[in-house]
Amino acid sequence: MGSLFEASDIFEIAMRIEENGSNFYRYAVQLAKDEEAKKMFSHLAEEEDKHKAIFKGMLSKIETHYPPENYPDEYGAYLRDYADNNLIFKKEALDKELIRVTDTLAAIDFAIRRELDSILYYHEIKGFLPAGEHGSIEEIINEERRHFNLLSQIRQKYA
Repeated sequence: MGSLFEASDIFEIAMRIEENGSNFYRYAVQLAKDEEAKKMFSHLAEEEDKHKAIFKGMLSKIETHYPPENYPDEYGAYLRDYADNNLIFKKEALDKELIRVTDTLAAIDFAIRRELDSILYYHEIKGFLPAGEHGSIEEIINEERRHFNLLSQIRQKYA
């Protein structure tokens, strides 16, 4: 019996993370009152679009790769459970949280949490990918860290 979790699923999830991030940052542009915040959120939306394109490219050339498992579908079950229980994916939870995002500071706080969620997810999926893809994932992790740092620095202005 093959894995119920296809390697391509991790890229579909990653593309959704980036798409959700891009959509959120575009929403945050509308909330922001000052030009600096608008520019930052707009820039971050464009970055997330680029990440989605990278994952789309990886998806188009992926070979099925299954990591060593202690029991059948162990890793797939783990990633599915992570995805299902992580706020990045739970629309109802996101909608409840987004209701409270009514200004730039709240948008920054929300974005910081999502960037951290993304970093954690991307670290986790590396174990599911061939070693040749690790460099690309590391680049995206580093970019997400830069987003986190940028948001954290700007947050100080609004706190």
